[in-house]
Amino acid sequence: MKSVAKMKNLILFLVAILVMGSISSCSNDGNADNPKIKQVYYVNKAETGIVSQDYEIQSDITDTDAVINELLTQLETIPSKLEYEAPISGEVSLIGYTINEGLLTLNFEKRYNNLSTTKEILVRASLVRTFTQLDEVTSVAFLVDGLPLSDSKGSVIGTMTADTFIYNAGNEINTYEKVELMLYFANEDGTALQPVYREVVYNSNISMERLAVEQLLKGPNTDIAFATLNPDAKLNSITVRDGVCYVDFDTSFLTQPNNVTSEVAIYSLVNTLVNITEVNKVQISINGETNVTFMENMNLSTMFERNLDIVQ
Repeated sequence: MKSVAKMKNLILFLVAILVMGSISSCSNDGNADNPKIKQVYYVNKAETGIVSQDYEIQSDITDTDAVINELLTQLETIPSKLEYEAPISGEVSLIGYTINEGLLTLNFEKRYNNLSTTKEILVRASLVRTFTQLDEVTSVAFLVDGLPLSDSKGSVIGTMTADTFIYNAGNEINTYEKVELMLYFANEDGTALQPVYREVVYNSNISMERLAVEQLLKGPNTDIAFATLNPDAKLNSITVRDGVCYVDFDTSFLTQPNNVTSEVAIYSLVNTLVNITEVNKVQISINGETNVTFMENMNLSTMFERNLDIVQ
């Protein structure tokens, strides 16, 4: 059984390399001189990687729905190059989509679950890379018959950004890396923050911001600090633009099961993220909405900056 498990892990590792390697050889997304020219990504015929082809948008580029539908049509159409496969074909049949606050959610029929592991990863890479070129799309989520897409272990895959499928040439051997994070948890009475250092081995295709928030939600692994956030909160998306980290949770984030002040809860997240390079401020939203009150006294419409006064 162990040899079978090792073989499955090897296959997944090789698929990841193939996806990342094929992307690295493609040209940059879009065209600076003509914003209507985008890259449409396809699966190669051998199903070993993805390839791209220039396409000029015919719709009004400011009409987001029209552009998305036009790209969907291209992704469903058999490409002129016979060595390319349309990613939305065969078992991949789209029921519909929604877009809300930069999150594009694609809902597929149940047959999507029949895809092989290799083909599914390639289809996902093709669609995410195609749509995240649009300024209005910062992340993409997959549903299958209305339910979140899960991996072979039953874990929900969640939202994906352009960074999910970025490959750095020469790093294919270092798919997993080790990093030391400084996370902020609560002190014993929940009125101040306690820094905790944690070494994490992680997949280098995951952004440091997402990694930090996921570790924060897991809570401390020491008895000198205490959890600050609801571990059941779902991280919908996380992106960084111009030094601002935009973090979107589901409504579970608003339920606070821990005995901490609202400031301790919020600044545990903010201070943790601001420790990461390029992040100066944090904007928190709930299902895309920022006009929300947390624990009755903190409005999330504020862009929060580091607060060291609350650190013990």
